[in-house]
Amino acid sequence: MARRKGKARPWRRYLLAVIALGLAGLAAWYWWTMRSWTPIEDEYPEQGTALAMGQTEVSFATLQALGSQFVYFNIGPYGAPRDGGLIEAMAEAREAGLQTGAVLSFDPCAKADPQSARFVTMVPRDETLLPAAIALDMDAQNCPDAVSDAAVESELMTLINQIEMHSGKPVILRISREFEERYRVSGSIARDLWVVGDRLAPRYAARPWLIWSANRARHIETSPEPVEWLVVQP
Repeated sequence: MARRKGKARPWRRYLLAVIALGLAGLAAWYWWTMRSWTPIEDEYPEQGTALAMGQTEVSFATLQALGSQFVYFNIGPYGAPRDGGLIEAMAEAREAGLQTGAVLSFDPCAKADPQSARFVTMVPRDETLLPAAIALDMDAQNCPDAVSDAAVESELMTLINQIEMHSGKPVILRISREFEERYRVSGSIARDLWVVGDRLAPRYAARPWLIWSANRARHIETSPEPVEWLVVQP
């Protein structure tokens, strides 16, 4: 006898609705808690902030009051418009009691020379600055001209040496999970590591990290945009 085809049983529809509502509620809860979440200070006593390129409309006194001890300014990649307020913002941050540093976004499609020139002309040679960081997010897949993995790593190493010559300190490599999966630089380049992963400390790097971006969207009242919250390995 053929099985009778009928409408889905009411309890199944009800169960699916409850599950969907629960998932939506969980997502909303996660989003809301991440607005202000930071790692426990007893576990990570040294915490700081990273600001996106051009994100200088922020109260550094508020950051300091919230527990930030340092702030990194992203100066963007080669070819991006330059932020004329960077030096002033760094000075304001230091006046608020924060240490300051700069992050250059690495462009795998460009040679090292113009990228280091951007850093040298935007970031002063100042021994009080924190070690410079290089953000490794983009791979060479979308470059106009084909760039081999070996060429990417070669230009990155040249850039590292040029920035270190200017700053006088070893750089920190801020490596995204995607970049690490493609190039595996955390195991091949002996520099301190900065990893990225909201709420849970990531394990994709080949070596222990120095800095962890624990919340990339922390909201503070005095900033129109969320800030990136950092902790340092104890």
